[in-house]
Amino acid sequence: MREIVQREVRGIFDTTRVDAMGSLICTRRPTRRKRGASPQRVLVAAHMDEIGFYVRHVDDAGNIWLNPAGGFDPRNLFSRRVLLVSERGDFRGVLNPGGKPIHISSEADRNKVPGTEEFFIDLGIDAAEVRKSVQVGDWVVMDEPFLETSKKVVSKALDNRMAVFVAIEAMRKIARARGGHSCEIVVAFTTQEEVGLRGAQVAANSAGADVGIGLDVNLACDTPGVPENQRVTKQGLGVAIMIQDSSMISDPGLVNQCAALARRHRIPHQRAVLPRGGQDAGAIQRTGRGARCVALGPGTRYIHTVTEMIDKGDLESTIDLLAVLLAEL
Repeated sequence: MREIVQREVRGIFDTTRVDAMGSLICTRRPTRRKRGASPQRVLVAAHMDEIGFYVRHVDDAGNIWLNPAGGFDPRNLFSRRVLLVSERGDFRGVLNPGGKPIHISSEADRNKVPGTEEFFIDLGIDAAEVRKSVQVGDWVVMDEPFLETSKKVVSKALDNRMAVFVAIEAMRKIARARGGHSCEIVVAFTTQEEVGLRGAQVAANSAGADVGIGLDVNLACDTPGVPENQRVTKQGLGVAIMIQDSSMISDPGLVNQCAALARRHRIPHQRAVLPRGGQDAGAIQRTGRGARCVALGPGTRYIHTVTEMIDKGDLESTIDLLAVLLAEL
């Protein structure tokens, strides 16, 4: 993933480096100066990692047992195709829980939702070959295709490769803009967000930013079964400006600045409060001397599944708002 990003950002930034956590840290110096003022440093965080698993045990029959890295709802794990990444290469397999198939199971069996610890991988090869090829600590990700419709994109890991795409496209706009920008922009393509905002914390310690911008998906529960007052965002209404989530409360001045810029530039936008969940700006806000922070992102349906869905118009508005915000800071 990092190699793809390094290729895509070539020529946009003045410097790039990889830190000890594996995050890619890219810096673009100011292209215009305000007389008598030192430039603000703005840290934009977009995490590259996705939820997945580590191999914790391989049994004598060649079944592979897992430990999750990130938050899974077990109801979404039944009968999934997965990719196991090992030193001997990549192996495709299937993920299922232990238990009886529908033809011989009772109604009680079928109504039980197993925990993540009950799921195992079957690679479809001999047990001896599995034991030779797979070791504890190998990692596993979902193996599902990217889908594009006329209005939406659908994939696993849009949380948060969407933000990686947004950051790159916004920086391309900044690089082409005639007016330039007066802040120093650091974009951190971070690791280990899904297990505690770890990469962002290290990046923030290094950057010492004045302002932090977290780019991440936001819940769009505008789907059947969710009350209207719990939908958080609605797809098609534009970029979500985050007010509060579990990891941080956004700086009110930055929230107002984002909303004013969106109105001025006619960028579709909405305000959002997320009762549970966090993102990288939560780490930036509390690291070192602290930073004023805000979070932006498109509403996303079916988060932490292989069918995450984002509206293309909401993606555009996220790119546009980030670009004009960076140009003004």
